[in-house]
Amino acid sequence: MQNAQTTSLRYLFFTFLKIGASSWGGFMALISVIQKQIVDKDKILGNEILLEGISLASVLPGPMAFNVVTFVGYKLKGIRGALVSMAGIVLPSFLLMLALSFLYMKYGNIPSFTRFFAGVLPAVAAIIISVAFALAKKNITDMPQILIAVTSAIVIALSKAYISTLTIMFLSGLIGYLIYHKKLIAEFSFDSVHKSNIRNPKIGFLIPLIMTTCVLIVIMLPVLLPSGLADLAILHRKILLSFSSMSLSLFGGGYVIIPAMQQIIVDSLKWLTAKEFTDAIAMGQITPGPIFISATFIGFKLAGFWGALNATVAIFLPPGLVMITCSHFFDRIRNSVAITAIFTGLRPAIIGMIAAAAYNIMDGNGFSIQSGLLFCIFLLLAIRHKIEPVFLIPGAGIIGLLIF
Repeated sequence: MQNAQTTSLRYLFFTFLKIGASSWGGFMALISVIQKQIVDKDKILGNEILLEGISLASVLPGPMAFNVVTFVGYKLKGIRGALVSMAGIVLPSFLLMLALSFLYMKYGNIPSFTRFFAGVLPAVAAIIISVAFALAKKNITDMPQILIAVTSAIVIALSKAYISTLTIMFLSGLIGYLIYHKKLIAEFSFDSVHKSNIRNPKIGFLIPLIMTTCVLIVIMLPVLLPSGLADLAILHRKILLSFSSMSLSLFGGGYVIIPAMQQIIVDSLKWLTAKEFTDAIAMGQITPGPIFISATFIGFKLAGFWGALNATVAIFLPPGLVMITCSHFFDRIRNSVAITAIFTGLRPAIIGMIAAAAYNIMDGNGFSIQSGLLFCIFLLLAIRHKIEPVFLIPGAGIIGLLIF
């Protein structure tokens, strides 16, 4: 068993590498696996800290699941922990997308994973429900929180618009403040409520140095290189600026980026045809990582391996740095009774959103007798027998290949 003080960078990298290789199903699926591994099994982070990370990631630009991973790494081992965690979670999907991109460019089609994912998605939904159930037992203690959780689940299940998520979070935070602020002041002293064994690392000059260095390289490299290499450097600059600007300007998770990316990549820059873009998004969905990983395919088509690496770094690193910075300043304001009251309302809302994600996965895949039966079986295995997702998900895929 690890703890927050002895957690190593090696542990963070390999833990998130394993999670990144087995977390199909989108944002909440990945969060569910993180909760089961880091909170329940290894017990190095509390549920309340993870929920705070989800809340912060929900209002920042970029891929939300990736931002939560960054938050966890930063809370445990500072900036180095965040960077190592970021690399671990992206590497499996990057390598898989790289392989798919190569096959696509060579053969012109996508390997079929339809039956595999017909088995995986019910298992993912079951894992998400099991996590929502575990979180609810520990974080929902009274009727107002129950009502917040149920309302959140219904609204998010019926409406997939990002404005619905923001509205739920704002109203639940406001309700939490109005209901619990005076209670917390009356029942607890400042110190008793807010002590934490999670470190509060300093940012120092590392992030400004990283950002300044990257900007200087992007600006100066084409000027310093010979003309032949300068053209390649200009292409890489366009890749870097295009994907980093997209990642920093889009809120609401992976699916929000699809129309914006299509407008920039297909309509404006004409780097891909409409069919190639659709295929890139499809490949992003069949990998276990965030849908933002579709950038890898686009970069690969433009400039091979280095283009793929450039596009991947550009779409993930800038929002990750924003998350690190906001996590640092968030630590400075979270130690207040008012913030604790707000999060007392936010936590059940997030739990409701997690439950709604399971419904949306099942609904998007199409309800059937087989998928419903698989869902029940995997839910039983996850809740009663505590089978880890790293075993459930591949097993579910194999079952999908056999019965669908």
